[in-house]
Amino acid sequence: MEPAPPADTPDQTVIGVVSDTHGLLRPEALKHLNGVDRIVHAGDIGAPNILEKLQTLAPVDAIRGNNDKGAWAEAIPATLFLEIRGHRIHVLHDLNQIDLSPSAAGISVVISGHSHKPVVQEREGVLFINPGSLGPRRFRLPIALAKLYITDESVRAEIVELKLPG
Repeated sequence: MEPAPPADTPDQTVIGVVSDTHGLLRPEALKHLNGVDRIVHAGDIGAPNILEKLQTLAPVDAIRGNNDKGAWAEAIPATLFLEIRGHRIHVLHDLNQIDLSPSAAGISVVISGHSHKPVVQEREGVLFINPGSLGPRRFRLPIALAKLYITDESVRAEIVELKLPG
């Protein structure tokens, strides 16, 4: 996959990718998500107000994580297939539960959460993204999100670790 144009190039779509907020949406995250074209939440949202806050920044596509319970979460799908600029994107919470071959299915990007470990990795021509967690710190893992840069020809992602006060 080719590198995407620089971030200030108007001919790309920028997706903010978040996961595992567990009811906590930090102001530092909102600063990094301000100006994105779209936001994808890969589950363990924690509360409906998280999605409401994100929707003030950009349109949101979200899936339900294993900790998203109750009436508010029932309407949220467990997985999503998106198409952005001709690239197919599969979103699921736990990558261990993927039930297809992304490369065989023509998928360009797989977005997952669950592990709280931020990762951007290419395998068999497919970009795998786990943005890490924006919620309460788990072990010594960073608090992070990802940005996905999509052009007609390419997809590229980066992890953004949040600098928290204290």
